[in-house]
Amino acid sequence: MRENPLAYGLGLPREPPALSVVIFGASGDLTRRKLVPALFSLFLKGRIGRFRVIGFARRDWTTEAFRALVRAALDGEEFSRVDRALKDAFAAHAEFVRSDFDDPSGYAALRDGFAEPPNRLFYLATPPDACARIVERLREAGLADQSRGFARIVVEKPFGRDLDSARALNAHVAAAFAEEQVFRIDHYLGKETVQNIMLLRFGNGIFEPVWNNRYVDHVQITMAETLGAEGRGGYYESAGALRDMVQNHMLQLLCLVAMEPPVDLRPESVRAEKLKVLRSLVVIGAREVGTETVRGQYTRGTADGAEVPGYRQEPGVNPASTVETYTALRVHLASWRWAGVPFLLRTGKRLSRRATEISLHFRRPPVRLFADGAAPPPDTLVFRIQPREGIMLGFNAKVPGPTTDMRTVAMDFSYGSAFGDELPDAYERLLLDAMVGDATLFMRRDEIEASWEFVTGVLEGWRVSGALTLETYRAGTQGPAAAERLLGDGDRQWRRL
Repeated sequence: MRENPLAYGLGLPREPPALSVVIFGASGDLTRRKLVPALFSLFLKGRIGRFRVIGFARRDWTTEAFRALVRAALDGEEFSRVDRALKDAFAAHAEFVRSDFDDPSGYAALRDGFAEPPNRLFYLATPPDACARIVERLREAGLADQSRGFARIVVEKPFGRDLDSARALNAHVAAAFAEEQVFRIDHYLGKETVQNIMLLRFGNGIFEPVWNNRYVDHVQITMAETLGAEGRGGYYESAGALRDMVQNHMLQLLCLVAMEPPVDLRPESVRAEKLKVLRSLVVIGAREVGTETVRGQYTRGTADGAEVPGYRQEPGVNPASTVETYTALRVHLASWRWAGVPFLLRTGKRLSRRATEISLHFRRPPVRLFADGAAPPPDTLVFRIQPREGIMLGFNAKVPGPTTDMRTVAMDFSYGSAFGDELPDAYERLLLDAMVGDATLFMRRDEIEASWEFVTGVLEGWRVSGALTLETYRAGTQGPAAAERLLGDGDRQWRRL
């Protein structure tokens, strides 16, 4: 019997088969903070039963030393009420292979010493420059072969640093793994509110009819951080805000807002619609960067009540750095649904508040009937991705009394109050999806290249036009004032952080 495609997709209860999760770069911060806790949470919920967690790193460790790291990663507040015996039982599944990423003997030990279970999920929690080497050694050792069980590989961001490097890395990966074996992860896609964009649009009858340029004036996507370089100045000097946040997280959020309804929830159906959005992005090149983008860098200021240094005073940062810690873009889509609707993207470090959100700002009513003809504030629909995940609808209501004065009020949905349970971490959801082979929330090869094509155009535009001058902003503020010009000549305003 043919499978019903509409029965496939997000939210289905699934359990992976017995498998080995191999973490390359197992001694790193990502393993300790995210991967081990996510795997342990799946273990506590009974989602994984027969499994191994195999650490692969250059550290001179034994399996027992790696198990100690695993136990230490579970000692935080999140699992403070979990019995020690359960933590020890989970840690007993951990093994360790000491090897350089280039050493074939390490991969041979991985192949020969851990043949069971035959299903393997390789997670590359490594610096980007190690990816091609690891993939090549996996291929040489026969570990990409799927004759006995599946072999899948999860690749972290950044996936390249421009279009050419992304294409080269995709070619390296494709030489060892078929596309259906590759899971390019963006952890924002595992967040509940991000997944809820599709559910709200296509699971309700009242939103999709107004989800277009007839009713929406503009869309804002904000990813604001209060943190600075935080000891990662060396990495940030080679990245900057555009590469670090826009190419992956922000363009993926834009895709979910702007995409057309997929015919079903199969991974290829969903990702095909996202690709159409990326291909519809209007190019921002040398002639446009001056009007459609803003670059900024934070200077000394105040964060959480304390004086903090400027970016150029951070460890590992060039004292004359021109790297942007803030960027804002006005993006247009050449599509029937969104023609004429600007998507306003902004992201920055050392801003006044930590917030990731998407807001749709609707057009004002055509006639001003109330409150002496004053223009009512526009209705807004806000997806709060972090913190306090939820969705808020802001609309105008009459103030009690004999006048027709109005005020903006809110219908506010919060996951914590609606469902009570603590939200699963994004990595928990995405690891489970990779284990069962559901690629819906992962990026396809052509998606990666299409997003880099757009971002590389901006980077090249900045270089060719000489628009590398920076608008400065004090740490702890809203960002550079120059971002206001992206709003246009009307009465649009950035949502306050």
